[in-house]
Amino acid sequence: MSHSKIVIENVTLNYELHFERSVKMKDFIINKIKGRRYLDKDKEEILALKDINLQINEGERVGIIGFNGAGKSTLLKVIAGILKPSLGHRHVSGTVQPMIEFGAGFNPEFTGRENIYFNGYMLGFTKKEIRAREQAIIDFSELGKFIDVPVKYYSSGMSVRLSFSLATCIKPEVLVFDEMLSAGDASFIAKATRRMNNLLDEAKILVLVSHDLNVIEQTCRRVIILEKGHIIFDGPTKNALDHYHRCVEQASQLTHREML
Repeated sequence: MSHSKIVIENVTLNYELHFERSVKMKDFIINKIKGRRYLDKDKEEILALKDINLQINEGERVGIIGFNGAGKSTLLKVIAGILKPSLGHRHVSGTVQPMIEFGAGFNPEFTGRENIYFNGYMLGFTKKEIRAREQAIIDFSELGKFIDVPVKYYSSGMSVRLSFSLATCIKPEVLVFDEMLSAGDASFIAKATRRMNNLLDEAKILVLVSHDLNVIEQTCRRVIILEKGHIIFDGPTKNALDHYHRCVEQASQLTHREML
């Protein structure tokens, strides 16, 4: 029997940020008046992750925390296989279910029901397997008659409910989760949280990104802290949170001095 495992070796990931250099007459005049300079380059390379090495074994519940822009969601997407590293290797043993950017894979022209089948195929289900889960997904989403309305007319909350219902209809071995339920209403969030807890109990590996340190403390035994694409701490949750609080305090003091 194979064991689930995540191995990230020497992973670096660069983004190319492209700039629009064309300037309209109105913008030209405003820039002249305000003394703004034009961009002298078409693109800039952003280093999102730098030389990341980590191993997560079966049975582990690992949290990833850090300031905004630290690379948390980027690392999560590399682990999930959504983003390919510029350098290095990613190896994951076990079925992976990423819960990241709910609704991002929907076709807005398709109805909710059609998107269930479309995304089901993307998750590797056969038509027969999707049909067997279809009504349970619809019932959990609470969309009712709106399931046959094109997704482009859905509110953000409706999209989240359908996407969450679809994403959690299977039992993954590796669960990669980014906090994404803020768009749901209170009753659905409570129901979704219960389902999430069941998934967490059943998954062999959990990797969780969250700004809620209470959730991290309650869920994870190991925590990774990222800063500007680097791992600056990897260890027991209590030690990690103590280290992170010191980082927050130092950043606050630095900001205060800069404002004086």
